[in-house]
Amino acid sequence: MRAVVQRVSRAEVRVEGAVTGAVGRGLLVLLGVARDDGAQDARLLADKIAGLRVFEDAAGKMNLAVGEVGGAVLVVSQFTLLGDARKGNRPSFTDAAPPEAANALYEAVCGLLREKGLRVETGVFRADMQVELVNDGPVTILLDSRRLF
Repeated sequence: MRAVVQRVSRAEVRVEGAVTGAVGRGLLVLLGVARDDGAQDARLLADKIAGLRVFEDAAGKMNLAVGEVGGAVLVVSQFTLLGDARKGNRPSFTDAAPPEAANALYEAVCGLLREKGLRVETGVFRADMQVELVNDGPVTILLDSRRLF
């Protein structure tokens, strides 16, 4: 499972012109699910996202997690994070999970973040979405559940 996590001052996702999820201060998480991902990957990634200390404390150091600053999380599914462009110029997506499995794990990550007391907003799985954000910092962290062990 791969995630691009961005600290934002605001972010929103739209489907057919309608806002389906929006947050103020918090995190935007673009989430891709791999073919061989499972429940353990979802738990590892949710734990890491919730615990990332990327918000500044009173001393100006990145030392606080999203929940500690009253922030929210916008999670948007993005299978293209599993794209492999090593051969040619057209990415292959064979490493991405089939839609049913990917959606179940995407929903699992969202549920695990909610269990941690975070407000979680979402896009619409498999929809054509437009994501708008203001990256604060900028701060962008790349996570891969296979590299969190």
